[in-house]
Amino acid sequence: MKRSGTADLPLHGGRVPAWLGERMTQLGTAVVEHIVASYGTSGFLTRLSDPFWFQALGCVMGMDWHSSGITTAVMGALKRGLNTRVSDLGIYICGGRGRHSRRTPDELRAYSGHTGLDGDALARTSRLTARVDNNAIGDEFQLYLHSFVVSASGEWAVVQQGMNPSSQLARRYHWHSAEVRDFTSNPHTAILGRPQGIILNLVDARSSYAQQALLNIAKQPVDSSLTEFRKLTMPAHHDVRPQDVDLKRLGAVLAVAHDQELRDFASLLLVEGLGPRTLQSLALIAEVVHGAPSRFSDPARFSFAHGGKDGHPFPVPLKTYDESIAVLRRALNAARLDHTEKLEGFRRLDGITRAVEEQRQPLADFSAAIAHEHAISASLDGRTVLEHEPHSTRRTVTKPSLQLSLFSD
Repeated sequence: MKRSGTADLPLHGGRVPAWLGERMTQLGTAVVEHIVASYGTSGFLTRLSDPFWFQALGCVMGMDWHSSGITTAVMGALKRGLNTRVSDLGIYICGGRGRHSRRTPDELRAYSGHTGLDGDALARTSRLTARVDNNAIGDEFQLYLHSFVVSASGEWAVVQQGMNPSSQLARRYHWHSAEVRDFTSNPHTAILGRPQGIILNLVDARSSYAQQALLNIAKQPVDSSLTEFRKLTMPAHHDVRPQDVDLKRLGAVLAVAHDQELRDFASLLLVEGLGPRTLQSLALIAEVVHGAPSRFSDPARFSFAHGGKDGHPFPVPLKTYDESIAVLRRALNAARLDHTEKLEGFRRLDGITRAVEEQRQPLADFSAAIAHEHAISASLDGRTVLEHEPHSTRRTVTKPSLQLSLFSD
């Protein structure tokens, strides 16, 4: 069994407004369809089990880049979108937050009845993943969200989240069935990160004596450290800061979007004459679809696609968001008619951005980039969860151009 990692996130209240939730469902579904078209369902489940990729996906979808709410919102949006396309994509999502998590076994059995999978075995797997993270590892986090994602072939991934009120953190756990091993002996084969002190880990292979002691109703568990911990710990600050972003990678995205020569070439891959602001979002979406795991070490950078619902780093630009969905959907519709050049265009767009990063090594002027986004927010119907109306219904500002002065060599 491969447990792919954890992420620690500051507890965050609030809600996802309907205007964003509906768009998250459309964009998330389209992104998954692109991944499945290029890499299959297994490719999507592999990405879903990576905590850094998951955080980047949530940022692209307009959620706050570092908070606990990203888990509930992203999995809820994917469940709404993918379950209606299960016959086409072969992906089904069970469970969710609170009472929805308790329905996971019944949902798995119902899905299995249509696919010929072993529903009881999947339900048992669901319970085991929850019990390992909730009970076998003594890290003081109690699960309150459990999402089980299963393909028609029986491959699965789990995304679940626990809460620690005393530290004001939520912890997200990711699992993937790519390598089936023993749940009770080193199920965590890809857990890397800084030492966090000694914790109780009853599924470490070295805890076999403790397991036996518990079976004998003895109270002599053995403390073991997690030696390989792949961990993403988000900072307490809510705003996006320069140190949260790889400025060279962001600089490459902005160069491709706003340099006239690069933009003209990149837009031809998708839609001729595509505007620079939409191209900026699509370059980041293309990286979510095609990027290697090492590309997601700074998930805050992906909030430069569609901002954040609380206005960090800037309000969600609704016009750009809707155009991103439209471009993704047009490419998928063309692919169904065997016209795959637009799907391939997203792959090449990601390649162009990486080439610019490696060859030009542009460094983004973080403050100028943020200021530019706020300046054009009204013209793009920028909106936050605190506002009932988009900016465009109140006042407008002159839309400035983003000059290459945003970058320094």
